[in-house]
Amino acid sequence: MLLKDLYSPGFYNRFTHVMEELLPAFDRQEFLNRIFTEEFQAMELKERMRHTTHVLGGFFPADFSDSVMLIRSIIQKLKALGFRGESIEFMFLPDFIEVYGINHPDESIQAFEFITQFISCEFAIRPFLIKYEEETLRRMKIWSLHTNHHVRRFASEGTRPRLPWAMAVPRLKKEPALILEILDNLKNDPSEYVRRSVANSLNDVSKDHPTTVLQLAQKWKGKSQETDALLKHACRTLLKQGNPTVLSLYGLDSNNLILDNFKILTPSVKMGGDLQFSFSVANQGERQQTVRIEYILYFKRRKNQFSKTVFKVSERVLKSGEQITIVRKHSFKPITTRRYYGGEQRLSVVINGRESSVAKIELEESTTSRL
Repeated sequence: MLLKDLYSPGFYNRFTHVMEELLPAFDRQEFLNRIFTEEFQAMELKERMRHTTHVLGGFFPADFSDSVMLIRSIIQKLKALGFRGESIEFMFLPDFIEVYGINHPDESIQAFEFITQFISCEFAIRPFLIKYEEETLRRMKIWSLHTNHHVRRFASEGTRPRLPWAMAVPRLKKEPALILEILDNLKNDPSEYVRRSVANSLNDVSKDHPTTVLQLAQKWKGKSQETDALLKHACRTLLKQGNPTVLSLYGLDSNNLILDNFKILTPSVKMGGDLQFSFSVANQGERQQTVRIEYILYFKRRKNQFSKTVFKVSERVLKSGEQITIVRKHSFKPITTRRYYGGEQRLSVVINGRESSVAKIELEESTTSRL
């Protein structure tokens, strides 16, 4: 099932029964008629969400404060009926606040604190970070100390500099210092759900301000097992880039590691098929060594240009004198996030940040893909 099909007739039927209980004058059939327009089927997930928001706007009270109270009642009723807040189809509830509450910042921010405990508000808060930066950040710092883990996670996730699929907040990318107090408050959070968000936020920061993240890593590392795991995830982009400082921080020295027998087992791969390759890694040092194993695929793009993507194989400890052999597959099955172009592709292996020589592979474009 496609994600957009979460907004199904069955879902809207269940939701409208809730609305009928809370709004005696609610016209269920008229609501459904406005939802299922001729354009609805062609809408993608976020378009359907925003469409639902606009339709609700025609049935909710004209006064924004009354609409906020109604949303509170809706959420309480949904919880009582056993609806799970993690279900992303309810994203139209915070979206309603984003659309209709942008000129009511105090009421909207208070509403977010309640709503995010049912369905996350990280997308809806973004316009408020732009229009009311100081007040919104001040409140999110307070939320980072909240008793509810959903609210604490919202403080981190909502301020991510590069939050996927979300409105950009240029100041957060340019000035990471704006969010560091929030992340510092949450680095030892008891919830892994929250710590994961902190790691993702720091990974975002590392793409524009690597030194900032490296300084934090050096400061926080070794304080606890949980924080160390957070930092490792936060530094994943720097590790993929082979940043010398982060490699050193994690003891990923490549001096005594030998890559050998690198072979392309399928030098010609059909579109939709698997690339197969193998290689061995040996530790010729006198001590055991942590080994981070990755490979890089240089995918062909238009005009014979190439894009580089790093894939992690594993990270393990090799004893002195130990050798391992790796056999790996990489699928060229088409996916929505990457388009493949037939012709030469390139592959290399990376051991603790040191890249091997590059091998060439031919991707055979199928007849149907050329049509």
